[in-house]
Amino acid sequence: MALTREQMAQRVARELKDGYYVNLGIGIPTLVANYVPADMDVMLQSENGLLGMGEFPTEATIDADMINAGKQTVTARRGASIFDSAQSFAMIRGGHVDLTVLGAFEVDVEGNIASWMIPGKLVKGMGGAMDLVAGADNIIVTMTHASKDGESKLLPKCSLPLTGAGCIRKVLTDLAYLEIENGAFILRETAPGVSVEEIIEKTAGKLIVPDDVQEMTF
Repeated sequence: MALTREQMAQRVARELKDGYYVNLGIGIPTLVANYVPADMDVMLQSENGLLGMGEFPTEATIDADMINAGKQTVTARRGASIFDSAQSFAMIRGGHVDLTVLGAFEVDVEGNIASWMIPGKLVKGMGGAMDLVAGADNIIVTMTHASKDGESKLLPKCSLPLTGAGCIRKVLTDLAYLEIENGAFILRETAPGVSVEEIIEKTAGKLIVPDDVQEMTF
């Protein structure tokens, strides 16, 4: 069975380490904020100028002026800092973010990512994704494995305009966790109840299936 958005966020949260500075992209990545382990000190950064995002607010704690880069209302944890976007992008471009979590439309076997534009549809701009993929060494992409029409999003070569080239090494989909090495997707984990055969069928790019593939647990 495919992972829910919440389960994908939970799985990404396992990649967090104590002391990390983490940027969460728009969409599924923002949900990771709800699954930071209680005993772990992680500072979540938003490119609009907030370091120290907390969980999403309840009706009692909501502040309409406290938003993330996707204009969602958020909370600020103790020790948070608010500054202008120029300082925020200096952090990103300077390589000071330990982990970046992004959504995507497509990823290919060379680690290229397309995440900002679909021809013929409204384009709001690339936003901070271009800076994030250029300034971070540790990036996890979260996305559905295939489109609603069943077309694979894990490709031999991206067909959409690129956000960044050769920068992605880890991909978490609703079906699997994969790493990208030497021009291929390496299957590391399957979602609970999802067969290797289904993942093979829905992966258009070269896929390597090791003998020690694990099933995720929640």
